[in-house]
Amino acid sequence: MPVIIPRELPANKILRDENVFVIDKERAEHQDIRPLNIALVNLMPTKIATETQFTRLLSGSPVQINLDFIYTESYVPKHTSKEHLTDFYKGLNEIRDKKYDAFIITGAPVETLDFEDVDYWPEMKELLDFSISNATCAMYICWGAQAALYKFFGINKKPLPKKMFGVFPHIKTADKNLLLRGFDDVFYAPHSRHTYVEEKDIASVPEIDILAKSEEAGVHIAATKDYKMIFLMGHGEYDRDTLKYEYDRDVSLGKEIEIPKNYYPNDDPSKTPYVTWQAHSNLLFKNFVNLVYQITPYDIEKIGTERLSH
Repeated sequence: MPVIIPRELPANKILRDENVFVIDKERAEHQDIRPLNIALVNLMPTKIATETQFTRLLSGSPVQINLDFIYTESYVPKHTSKEHLTDFYKGLNEIRDKKYDAFIITGAPVETLDFEDVDYWPEMKELLDFSISNATCAMYICWGAQAALYKFFGINKKPLPKKMFGVFPHIKTADKNLLLRGFDDVFYAPHSRHTYVEEKDIASVPEIDILAKSEEAGVHIAATKDYKMIFLMGHGEYDRDTLKYEYDRDVSLGKEIEIPKNYYPNDDPSKTPYVTWQAHSNLLFKNFVNLVYQITPYDIEKIGTERLSH
């Protein structure tokens, strides 16, 4: 089934050119199916690229999805036009009374700051609370995962001696978890971050299961036992050239940056990067959507308002 997105959204044409199944909202309104309502809080500076990446992943699901894009009203992004945000995004104040089957919060390039020093942290805390009270299931990615662990469980991130940068092998640590159905014992995922959350801190929370981890990159996937909260430390949504873009950007700025690990053939940046993670990323998101479809109520207004204590 397709993802429902506006006809004018740049991702629409990109994905149609890739033969990815998307439909316009106008056509979806004539189909007698209740789609899953999913919100994507896009905190990344490359808004259009991130929209396309997540829409591509969600489009492989077996159910119809109505996708809303959310932005932070308290912070004006520097790399996205006001017109794009006005045309395709909603703020928290526009969705306060809305219920979602799933809520996704992306990473953000602010991980070296203390959470309280992030310009939009007060609004971020509201969005995190909203993801629990107004959605059946929430997925938090990279800095979004760190922020959720800090907000709800008091677990703080820690600095790394150098950037975790590249594509790393992971082992699954929970064979029967629904999110990992069909996964190989070892799979790859990209990471790009300067901070991490210690495995022992996550493991100390009884409600959370660690589902996959890497010897070098640490915990990658974790989730609460009731699947209300899913934490991804890596970036399975990344395209072939995303790490290349980050590497080339930092080199051009004169920053100290190592070649991303396990990415270029023979670690040669002049060569086309390998893609070794997309099959498992697509499988993870298919499992995620299938899980949400199974646990969310048909009457979306029945989605509960349970909150965690922190």
